[in-house]
Amino acid sequence: MDANQWITVIVVAALVWFIYSRMAPVKGLNNVNAAAFQQELSDCADKLLVDVREKNEYKTGFIPGAINIPLSQIQSQAAEIPKDRQIFLYCRSGMRSRQAAAVLKKNGFTKITNLQGGILSWKGKLSK
Repeated sequence: MDANQWITVIVVAALVWFIYSRMAPVKGLNNVNAAAFQQELSDCADKLLVDVREKNEYKTGFIPGAINIPLSQIQSQAAEIPKDRQIFLYCRSGMRSRQAAAVLKKNGFTKITNLQGGILSWKGKLSK
């Protein structure tokens, strides 16, 4: 193989790794649909609902009771989130909240539920 072929192989491998790292399931994450998410929210007494969208997205409408910690700030604010509570995460489509769950898992959180499909799949009320 010549140098150009090696470079192509390396670039393709890096691209595959990048896509996989964004799409891979988070081990131990409770990833549920909107109906199950809403049911678990109502059943859980000691919960923290976190919207990981950016502030301007949050202001357009959020699930009642949610606090806003954007994905871009989740690592720096992880120490402020109580590890003993059930954490419910959501974003617009479910991708950023899954990334946030991975960050929280790496920081020792074990009780995390993610809204699959994000707020786009939510059928309940929204607050503004």
